[in-house]
Amino acid sequence: MKIIRILGFAAALLSPLALAAPAHVHGAAKLDISVDGDKLTIAMEMPLDSTLGFERPARTDTEKLAFANAMTTLKNAAEIFTPSAAAACRVASVEVSDPFPGGKAKADGHADIDADYIFRCAKPAALNSVTTSLFKQFKRLHKIDVQRATPNGQGKASMTPEQPSVSWYSCCCRHMRECSTICGSA
Repeated sequence: MKIIRILGFAAALLSPLALAAPAHVHGAAKLDISVDGDKLTIAMEMPLDSTLGFERPARTDTEKLAFANAMTTLKNAAEIFTPSAAAACRVASVEVSDPFPGGKAKADGHADIDADYIFRCAKPAALNSVTTSLFKQFKRLHKIDVQRATPNGQGKASMTPEQPSVSWYSCCCRHMRECSTICGSA
């Protein structure tokens, strides 16, 4: 799983903008999206605070239930990510990390959920967007920074509750402003 992340996003992660990005921001998450042949890979990093409002092992029964529900939600890739319908993508694998291996909190007090989602698409040429329901599921989440590497190039964009989708096209539009809005920064 880590190899996929390293190899799939090496170019994007080495960009100066990526290196300057803050590592842990409450209310935010990061997605790395790559398309390689029929495979759509979505790697997510999200502070636990963005899902639950705390970053320590759950203490009360209510917190334990909230944590279990959040993990169940995050393991349901088809519920939280919707690739372009025309691409006919199906979930191939999901891996969600435990933010507290061994039940121990990190010394710095921060905890992230890392997840990798792989979809296989029957019509990958039709794959040009991903929509998320994460904002509906996790009300503390306000922004998702997205880096993408697709056959149409690399770019970055942001998702918000008002704009929960990211799209990529070849950007041969008549109106460049409209094209930038659709594609994000190329």
